[in-house]
Amino acid sequence: MLISKKLNAAFNDEIGLELFASNQYLNMAAYLEGIPLKKLAALFLKQSDEERGHGLKFVKYLNDVGGTVRVPAIEAPQQTFKSVEEVIAKSLEWEIEVTGRINAMMTMAIAEKDYAAQDFLRWFVTEQVEEVSTMDNLLKIVKFSGERALIMIEAYLSHQG
Repeated sequence: MLISKKLNAAFNDEIGLELFASNQYLNMAAYLEGIPLKKLAALFLKQSDEERGHGLKFVKYLNDVGGTVRVPAIEAPQQTFKSVEEVIAKSLEWEIEVTGRINAMMTMAIAEKDYAAQDFLRWFVTEQVEEVSTMDNLLKIVKFSGERALIMIEAYLSHQG
């Protein structure tokens, strides 16, 4: 086994949290689709897929290094939202939390001199910069435009690459 039991456990926890995030973003996409803000819903559906993909990256890594995969129980996502601003604010809070967890795992990998884990986690460190920035910018736009001008968000997203 090329990974410590402690880091292996942290990776398993992260698998569960990434799958939770996938479900949460899916639920947010459904809420947005019902408004209907189709472009914003599509963005959150894409986020849902990405989070599941992140969980699968951890599964593959653990298998590659001879670790033990233990997918934990997945918490149910939040079911209702008061506003689009709440959806995006919660997404930003979540991405900031994920960044903290990734950084903590990186700190653990550094302390354990697990260079392979450091290399693996580096991708997530970079990914979290993008994730936080995306949600932060989206929240700023929603706050600036207000709930009554949400159609402008759809126009904004139509022009994004």
